Amino acid sequence: MRLLVVEDTAALAGQLRQGLSESGFAVDMALDGEEALHLGDTEPYDAVVLDLGLPRVDGLTVLRRWRAAGRAMPVLILTARDSWTEKVEGLNAGADDYLAKPFAMAELVARLNALIRRANGVSKPELVFGEVRLDTATRSVSRAGAHVRLTALEYGLFAYLALHAGRPVSKTELTEHLYSQDFDRDSNTLEVIVARLRRKLGEGLIETVRGQGYRLQPASA
Repeated sequence: MRLLVVEDTAALAGQLRQGLSESGFAVDMALDGEEALHLGDTEPYDAVVLDLGLPRVDGLTVLRRWRAAGRAMPVLILTARDSWTEKVEGLNAGADDYLAKPFAMAELVARLNALIRRANGVSKPELVFGEVRLDTATRSVSRAGAHVRLTALEYGLFAYLALHAGRPVSKTELTEHLYSQDFDRDSNTLEVIVARLRRKLGEGLIETVRGQGYRLQPASA
């Protein structure tokens, strides 16, 4: 999943990039409101982490402009611990959640995972596809009860297909949501990743839809 993190404090921005990348997200950074507006308008993000106290354009203005333009990606705002007015203003401007500083990285990751699930109409963290189980809370996959070790890209691709099960997902869409802006993107790599997933999870799980991409059938109840 691909995130935009908007934070102008260098130390915190670095911690966010490192922590979220280690949690398996592809992360783009914006250090001011103008850059955030541009990236949010031109790149497809699964979620945004937005600080409100930004130079050039403040965070609330950025959020309001995104929502006015129809940008529907989930937005989690970062606020000062005791600033209830910022929380209210952020939620009224269209934020989906908030987190007070300082915060634990594990809580931020959990909240982002929940926002992404809800944005895709998935209410529970575990999805079942036959004998394959995906737990989005723990980022783990099992087959017939046995843990399956996946690389970060393998997990990211499978999780994206799982959250969009029932429809074909193109290679272009997968590339846009699996790699950060500064990553050397190669759509041919996706074929290799899919082949590895089929070996690990079963040949019939990921369907190739000619001319459209890849598809998982909807998860079972």
